[in-house]
Amino acid sequence: MKLLLASQSPRRKELLAGLGFDFEVVKIDCEEIVPEQIRVGESAAYLSELKASAFRELEKGEVLLTADTVVAVDHHFLGKPKDAEEAKQMLKMLSRRSHQVYTGITVKTSEKSVTDTDVAEVEFDEISDDEIAYYIQHYRPFDKAGSYGIQEWLGMTKIKRINGSFYTIMGLPTHLVYKILKEI
Repeated sequence: MKLLLASQSPRRKELLAGLGFDFEVVKIDCEEIVPEQIRVGESAAYLSELKASAFRELEKGEVLLTADTVVAVDHHFLGKPKDAEEAKQMLKMLSRRSHQVYTGITVKTSEKSVTDTDVAEVEFDEISDDEIAYYIQHYRPFDKAGSYGIQEWLGMTKIKRINGSFYTIMGLPTHLVYKILKEI
């Protein structure tokens, strides 16, 4: 089996390596647009499948893994911020609130494709304007859905409660990945 990880995320690479799998990182060019009729809870799986379908034909023995993470507060989708101002607005929206983190994965071979989604709920303590400014300046969260990484300073200092998998919030539901890859 030749495992292909279609992600540039250092966190996903680290987590997949931590599961003990050897893999090659591949790049997929795909416009990640979610149609309006797709609900927030289904959008991570939709994007994961979209990426998998944009990849070339798989050869026998190849296994492709794609993933996407979506942050939602009150059914409002929070993607990756375009700039510091948008990151600030997202973090203000998350302050003193609970939100959901959905990570969808697709595991595809030449013969079949399996998609699954895991969700975790995260509750933040109050995040002051100074703390938001510090986080954005020092951690530049522009490649992260919802403008934060759970494994970074903001996650360490402001997350009060998690219901679900830490790794789902980090961007790869390792328990699902392991289960599906083991079955394949």
